[in-house]
Amino acid sequence: DVQLQASGGGLVQAGGSLRLSCAASGFTFDDYAIGWLRQAPGKEREGVSCISIDEGNTYYADSVEGRFTISSDNAKNTVYLQMNSLEPEDTAVYYCAAETAGVCGMGYDYVGQGTLVTVSS
Repeated sequence: DVQLQASGGGLVQAGGSLRLSCAASGFTFDDYAIGWLRQAPGKEREGVSCISIDEGNTYYADSVEGRFTISSDNAKNTVYLQMNSLEPEDTAVYYCAAETAGVCGMGYDYVGQGTLVTVSS
């Protein structure tokens, strides 16, 4: 079974940093694209960032470009999201997701449990 375990969320002050981790299992890691979605209270879920594991291509939403960095450790089947210069608007539940097409933007086939990020002002 495909499993995506997100971790690393927490409470941080504005301007601070957090690193989220997504541990993946149950599929061939290199064949997929792995990304992060987030859902803030009262808002729709939105895409934040994505990485094509095989090609290494990355995607960022405009709202996080320049502040967030996505990376992968293929030996550990893990994707990271380094979040710097956090803003209160970044407060949300962050979900790890996987696309079987292997490229970002084709639509996620699996979404794991989320991890809560709270940024205080």
